[in-house]
Amino acid sequence: MAAFCSFRRGLAGLQVSLIISFLAAASAGNFYQDFDITWGDGRAKILNNGELLTLSLDKASGSGFQSKNEYLFGKIDMQIKLVPGNSAGTVTAYYLSSKEWETHDEIDFEFLGNLSGDPYILHTNVYIQGQGKREKQFYLWFDPTADFHNYSILWNPQCVVFWVDGIPIREFKNLESAGVPFPKSQPMRIYSSLWNADDWATRGGLVKTNWSQAPFVASYRSFNADACILYSGTSSCSWDSPPWLSQVLDSTDQQKMKWIEDNYMIYNYCTDAERFSQGLPTECMKEGSFGCIMSTDEGGPFADGVATATSYPSMAPICSSSSAVSTALLMSVVVSFLMAASAGNFYQDFDITWGDGRGKILNNGELLTLSLDKPSGSGFQSKNEYLFGKIDMQLKLVPGNSAGTVTAYYLSSQGPTHDEIDFEFLGNLSGDPYILHTNVFSQGKGNREQQFYLWFDPTADFHTYSILWNPQRIIFSVDGTPIREFKNSESIGVPYPKNQPMRIYSSLWNADDWATRGGLVKTDWSQAPFTASYRNFNANACLWSSGSSSCGSTSPSSTSTNGGWYSQELDSTSQERMKWVQKNYMIYNYCADTKRFPQGLPPECTATTMS
Repeated sequence: MAAFCSFRRGLAGLQVSLIISFLAAASAGNFYQDFDITWGDGRAKILNNGELLTLSLDKASGSGFQSKNEYLFGKIDMQIKLVPGNSAGTVTAYYLSSKEWETHDEIDFEFLGNLSGDPYILHTNVYIQGQGKREKQFYLWFDPTADFHNYSILWNPQCVVFWVDGIPIREFKNLESAGVPFPKSQPMRIYSSLWNADDWATRGGLVKTNWSQAPFVASYRSFNADACILYSGTSSCSWDSPPWLSQVLDSTDQQKMKWIEDNYMIYNYCTDAERFSQGLPTECMKEGSFGCIMSTDEGGPFADGVATATSYPSMAPICSSSSAVSTALLMSVVVSFLMAASAGNFYQDFDITWGDGRGKILNNGELLTLSLDKPSGSGFQSKNEYLFGKIDMQLKLVPGNSAGTVTAYYLSSQGPTHDEIDFEFLGNLSGDPYILHTNVFSQGKGNREQQFYLWFDPTADFHTYSILWNPQRIIFSVDGTPIREFKNSESIGVPYPKNQPMRIYSSLWNADDWATRGGLVKTDWSQAPFTASYRNFNANACLWSSGSSSCGSTSPSSTSTNGGWYSQELDSTSQERMKWVQKNYMIYNYCADTKRFPQGLPPECTATTMS
């Protein structure tokens, strides 16, 4: 007969493990039968005849529950819907743990809350004999607050595997042969809690819980434990072995896990050499090292529809697109660094305009750096004015903890009715992505913001940021990939920058009153000076001097060197690439902000001329 390692719950009344081992069933769990609410003074509730459990947190207390049974190995599933909205400072924990705290074993899912619109961090850990320090952290490829999602732990004598919606995200193997302890002797209960951890949970404790949003609520349903219950020292699996007890990841699961780790993992203890200065843990030497898997099928490794990266676009990976778009993007990155550009010379082309020595031109005019400390930032501007052109600059942004800083690189005219075309890079805490903020001002009016994450680390190397500005359109590009197009829509009453010559400006300055998390995260001056670097400037443009253009009365010839930009438009391939970037990396679009424009979106947003 099959052992009790099954989905049946509510067997607390059985008196002997021999009977347990002969009972089997396949029904889902019931929270009344399977769990005890252990703390929270009424903040935890079992509802819907035992099918739903909710935990809540307010300023006075959180809440929690634990399983009635103890398990020694099993496949544990729970569907959870996390705290929505501004969950910063909160932690929803769901884990297995044994009793003896000093030498306890533990297998952890912890969901670290964040500000509205920012992704949760899924924190995982494995404790063995009281020792943890095996953290791996992930972003998710969906919004975990919009609906229920399944979080599973497979724990058998060979491995511990963490799963999300049936996709493995982490595996911890039994490496006792190499001297690494493995949790196999101590039975564990299932625990979950919702609690306040704003001293560390969000941005290292810099962002505090907003109690005006309380009560915070997390919801649970569809619990299943296909597991070995330990009763009076005997396992319910004593006489039979269910399939999961020897389960390992097959090649398809391995591929999915590798892809998740490459694209959504944001911390891995096995790569933290600074933390483990005496050498990485032994199990880390046994792990493989995997690169991003490029699938030839639409949808990347999850072509069967298991997961997509577009449902939570702020963290979508580059490898999730169709192979054609992915290949085009990667090729554009390579090409942008191999092109022989006629780079300008910073001595000839620019003046450092402020910063009292914090702006420097180096390497015989080939490199320019701006720096920022507490007394001042710095900036420069072009000697020339331009009326239309293709402007390229390679930048390497402030590394590390750049929170509160802004690196601005833009074209602008002068006066109250000025025109302006903006790139602004909003700094962030170490490990968190920069926000690339773009805007277009026409006749002194902006309010046309679009914001993006980037698909690379903009602090690790130089990348090319380009503005194409001609009478028909403005195109923002990154490493040759268009990310935004603003078309000339004068025909429907939208002003367009076409009459005012503009200079190129750049500055590095402190904006911690608004730049990072709306001003909640301040500049850490102990990290100063902050430095941004510039190289390979190129302006294929119409110079404006003494009221006339160097392009004369005729447009630049398409047959001239680097010509064609004056009438350039995006071809179908470029349009596809731009749409893909906007779908996967755009995090704010003024054209979708109906709350900001209650009287109606700007006319260019509803016209076919807006991209």
